Amino acid sequence: MQKIGIYGGTFDPVHHAHLILARFALEKFALEKIIFVPTRVSPYKNDSVATPETRLEMLRSAIEREPQFEVDESELQRDPPSYTIDTIQTLKENHPGAHLFFLIGDDNLAGLPSWRGFEDLRHMVKFIVLQRAIIPVAHEYLSVDRRIDISATEIRQRIASGRTIHFLVPRAVEQIICARGLYREVTK
Repeated sequence: MQKIGIYGGTFDPVHHAHLILARFALEKFALEKIIFVPTRVSPYKNDSVATPETRLEMLRSAIEREPQFEVDESELQRDPPSYTIDTIQTLKENHPGAHLFFLIGDDNLAGLPSWRGFEDLRHMVKFIVLQRAIIPVAHEYLSVDRRIDISATEIRQRIASGRTIHFLVPRAVEQIICARGLYREVTK
């Protein structure tokens, strides 16, 4: 039975914490692959700063040499907002019989029961919680107990203030950000 991890997010920009935690989840739970799913517009967050196409390009460049990482762009092709339940239903159809594991930051756990179709979703996937909060959040799900203190917000703020992001994002992502002049204005 194939075991697939699903990692959704804005990835604005994708950074090393995303990639490291995805690798840890892959190894800890013996997943065959991780599918990154960039959202067009999350119903639970503000709009992204970079365009969907640019975020997709950064994500593809970040994982291009990782054979167990891939990108699914179905949420970018659907009309917004993006609902996880719709994506999971599509992925279940595309991977019949696979066990799906959904990677989620512990900072999103409090709102999880209010997600559209949560009752169905929790029967369709096993959640793997990624530690983001300084103080671990108690929960009943599988988890990767490793906190890496890098955030897209911090990266955008560093760029806006003229500081380096070297070592925070993959080199290819940094090159795209510089070439496009992304994140030069302060954002949240």
